[in-house]
Amino acid sequence: MQRGVSRLFPRLLDRRRRRREAPRPPKELLARTTAIAKDGTAVTANPNIARPTPRIGARVQRMFKKATWRQRCLPDFLIVGCQKGGTSSLHSYLTQHERLLPADIKEVHYFDGGLDAGWDKFADGEPLYRSYFPLRQDVARASALTFEASPCYMFNPLAPGRMAELVPDAKLIVLLRDPVERAISHYFHEVRRGREDLPIMDALHAEQERLTAAIATNNYKDLRWINQSYVKRGRYAEQLQCLFASFDRSRVLVIDSADFFSDPGRVLSQVLDFVGVDAAGFKADLKPVGVASNKKAAPDEVYAFLTEAFEEPNQELADLLQRDFSWLRQ
Repeated sequence: MQRGVSRLFPRLLDRRRRRREAPRPPKELLARTTAIAKDGTAVTANPNIARPTPRIGARVQRMFKKATWRQRCLPDFLIVGCQKGGTSSLHSYLTQHERLLPADIKEVHYFDGGLDAGWDKFADGEPLYRSYFPLRQDVARASALTFEASPCYMFNPLAPGRMAELVPDAKLIVLLRDPVERAISHYFHEVRRGREDLPIMDALHAEQERLTAAIATNNYKDLRWINQSYVKRGRYAEQLQCLFASFDRSRVLVIDSADFFSDPGRVLSQVLDFVGVDAAGFKADLKPVGVASNKKAAPDEVYAFLTEAFEEPNQELADLLQRDFSWLRQ
């Protein structure tokens, strides 16, 4: 047995032990029935379980990739936010370029865990993160760059420092959507997923109380922090300040999602230029990805509430970036 593989199994056993001993979420949060996705994976409906339970074959593949982690790359750039801002579409377009090789899943969620034992991929170390990326020889053969897209990275206070520790030379891409529209889209997304049962105004009023417990314990895998942070996620200035504390601004590309939605080809060229890949001759299929087909309108009182809630944060954003976004002029 290879030395790397022989060293892997004790760590796997230790990881299982730590997970068995870790505090579990309340039973009422784990009560929902497990569903089977199209690819055959068992997916829990509860967001406290942050990723699908893989099939046995997928587990074996991950073990092999972890055993070969030293031969694998770290990402050259990351799409770090924002949720519901167009990250799925941008990721899809970039994967079509022959010189861009993505992680083997879109959202790795390595840097955005909390501090609770058993709920944080970052605690599993660099071998796990590298296991999601291509082999160096494949990257060299294609003269390619590697990347991933986890839109929670920007929202997680721990993620910027963690990224700076492991991938200090990486470039970061941020899409910022009108926070009013983002919050409404986020709410209806959670309703469709069965993770929100309050009317929209009640959910907005309940948000701060819901988030207090998660913030107090730094448990950023708490389902309330992940799924019910409708207003909090739209306070972009405080999130960008956290990024800029760990990465030079020249390494962070901030995109107005409205520009991306209206002219994806132009913005895609801007992104390719930023990461250092030639856009000449590249024509991507610009079909939107992850866009709900049954969009619902919110009552006028919701727009009024959110517009007032974001008035000060939006001004802080404009001051921070010295830039005028299309949705700030409305």
